[in-house]
Amino acid sequence: MTLDELFAQGIINAGRGPVFYSAPPALPAGFEFSRIRGMLLGLAIGDALGNTSEGMNPSQRRSAHGEIRDYLPNWHIHEKGMEQQRVGLPSDDTQLAYWTLEHLVEHGELVPEKLASVFASRRIFGIGQTVSGFLRNYGQERSWYRCGVASAGNGALMRIAPVLVPHLRQPSTQLWEDAALCTMLTHNDAAAVSSCVAFVALLWDLLAMDRPPEHPEWWLDRYVEIAKPIEGAAVYRPRGGQHLGYAGSVADFVDQYVREAWRRKLDVREACDGWYSGAYLLETVPTVLYILMCHAHDPEEAIVRAVNDTRDNDTVAAIVGAAVGALHGEAVLPERWRRGLLGRTREADDGRVFDLLEQAETLFYKTGAIRADE
Repeated sequence: MTLDELFAQGIINAGRGPVFYSAPPALPAGFEFSRIRGMLLGLAIGDALGNTSEGMNPSQRRSAHGEIRDYLPNWHIHEKGMEQQRVGLPSDDTQLAYWTLEHLVEHGELVPEKLASVFASRRIFGIGQTVSGFLRNYGQERSWYRCGVASAGNGALMRIAPVLVPHLRQPSTQLWEDAALCTMLTHNDAAAVSSCVAFVALLWDLLAMDRPPEHPEWWLDRYVEIAKPIEGAAVYRPRGGQHLGYAGSVADFVDQYVREAWRRKLDVREACDGWYSGAYLLETVPTVLYILMCHAHDPEEAIVRAVNDTRDNDTVAAIVGAAVGALHGEAVLPERWRRGLLGRTREADDGRVFDLLEQAETLFYKTGAIRADE
């Protein structure tokens, strides 16, 4: 089932915005794969820094741990000898993202029905409600495009970054189609599809930049430009925070309240307290964009603020980590974080993350630089 057919039959719960008709620009001459490594290692690092204190309110987390700037012992791990080690271990954010990358390496492209089979065949750490719903639907032998749940959770956004890797050398509108298909596999919802396509567009732009955006409002403007037409007239309502009377799209919420927080010069925690910062896209998207507006120039501080100042901190930090990693590259991520990351995607496959990055570079990039004559 193609994206055209899904739109024509009304199966995908999203609109076909202008971005679907416009190919992304070619990456600049001299582009290096270290930016992709930074993007995907930033994702895994953010997840690992946050998943040991996920779900706490920032005040509770600070009381328990102080300010988190390094890995904590992971109480989920019951492996002998690992209980008190301060190393980077995965949750579902890293697992689903790197299993997506593994799938792309194996097949050379996104094949949704095969990716669905991968997700359904492995143990997922800290699985969310929406992915659990997807698995129930898949277990009923539904077609892959009938398994996604109408959910505005952030479980697709956290794993979407790898879909751009096969398109590095030959960017086309297929990139946006892959982002939409990969999203609706589990999250068939307008906010989910629009946020994933918009975030992939942001990541693509960041890969081409040699410095952070000059104007912090760029993050808002670019997100709203891409997401709003895809999201359409979908209505979402806050479940907490200071804006309980709001009813409308995620893009409009971002345009209004994140812009207002920036105008008021709120710090990250103050802003996130205003709209809550959990796993609901009406909370996650404003949180990610505001952290990037404030701290994209400083990758370590951006990830630290995501880990400490938000509720769904592992996923927020994974998404922020992907963005600052794409913008700055692998070398700018603190060496202690990279050294402490075990690179697991499963119970004990140490180093698998790094192996997959090497395989992806060989398959999708090869020479290590995009030449001007390509």
